[in-house]
Amino acid sequence: MAEGDAGSDQRQNEEIVAMAAIYGEEWCVIDDCAKIFCIRISDDIDDPKWTLCLQVMLPNEYPGTAPPIYQLNAPWLKGQERADLSNSLEEIYIQNIGESILYLWVEKIRDVLIQKSQMTEPGSDVKKKTEEEDVECEDDLILACQPESSVKALDFDISETRTEVEVEELPPIDHGIPITDRRSTFQAHLAPVVCPKQVKMVLSKLYENKKIASATHNIYAYRIYCEDKQTFLQDCEDDGETAAGGRLLHLMEILNVKNVMVVVSRWYGGILLGPDRFKHINNCARNILVEKNYTNSPEESSKALGKNKKVRKDKKRNEH
Repeated sequence: MAEGDAGSDQRQNEEIVAMAAIYGEEWCVIDDCAKIFCIRISDDIDDPKWTLCLQVMLPNEYPGTAPPIYQLNAPWLKGQERADLSNSLEEIYIQNIGESILYLWVEKIRDVLIQKSQMTEPGSDVKKKTEEEDVECEDDLILACQPESSVKALDFDISETRTEVEVEELPPIDHGIPITDRRSTFQAHLAPVVCPKQVKMVLSKLYENKKIASATHNIYAYRIYCEDKQTFLQDCEDDGETAAGGRLLHLMEILNVKNVMVVVSRWYGGILLGPDRFKHINNCARNILVEKNYTNSPEESSKALGKNKKVRKDKKRNEH
């Protein structure tokens, strides 16, 4: 396989895992080998009035130089309405050539359905989608969320122009509900961060917990928005779980979260999970980001993803 094809394949796999984590049962695999997928999109998850199925096939050249091949399926979608929606999707591709766009496409379609529903019933409230997981929870793994007091940080060098209070304050850390599958347990931890120094402080604080320190892997990713440079400072760490950090960061990019860090701990139970482990890692992360209101509305995500493409890697990561 050519180097370019390998890179596209990796990016496609990361996007597929992220989409499955974001949309859950709405996302359907039709042909995994041919990379054909379908997602059922509606204006309201609980009480849908308008529904559309988007079927996509990912060519080898996507996302680098070719768009997804798509088909819009809905009995009511005809004529000018179909043409307008197709034009909108193609415009999103043109504005984001080389980027992963499936999330933008889905949310654009959802936005159209919501507008259509509101035109039918003005003033109707549209409920936002949330995904719930039925999971087995081990009581000793559910860590209570307690605001942490301010502490003095270690003497790390930092070039970011932040206030002394921001730099030295340990952010509050929240802990998600564990997901257990075949004796492996996954749990997400989240903290707001505004500088790399706080990333190190959060990691140090988490590792003070014996349960977290004993985890087989502690995968993490963070995104910090630099207002002055209009760029994102972001990085990730696999901690031995190959490609997991990159997939976690990709999920955060798609959701367009900022000034936040997510750590996912995995306790290996002795049974190999295969690709399911990435699904659980991303589901844990997505659930806590939604719970703590870090995910934007579809409109905000679409605008931000179209404009804020500049990112820069952080310097050498803090290794454990």
